[in-house]
Amino acid sequence: MQINWTPMRRDEALTINKAGDSLTINGEVFDFSPLPDGATLPRDAVACEWLASDVERSGGEISLTLILPHGANAPEEIRFPQPVVMAADGPVPVPRRCNPETEDEEEDAV
Repeated sequence: MQINWTPMRRDEALTINKAGDSLTINGEVFDFSPLPDGATLPRDAVACEWLASDVERSGGEISLTLILPHGANAPEEIRFPQPVVMAADGPVPVPRRCNPETEDEEEDAV
């Protein structure tokens, strides 16, 4: 599964877990396993406020873009995040310091 990011100024935190072709985003499960190879699921067909693109399956791999929330003073690595490729199940590594609730605390500690 390839997860791309689109940074957005938001105050909510984001946690994601991958299990097969499903993502649990902030506690809500989104199962993309029925999506056949070569197909596209329109963004509007998924009731997920964090999804910023259509969901595609190509070569057996799911690809999508999620909103990456950040605080007012986000560093460059958050404003221009790298995609995450997840082969194994488990927590998705959300780019560091994207949690707006802790971002200001981390800046204060510097």
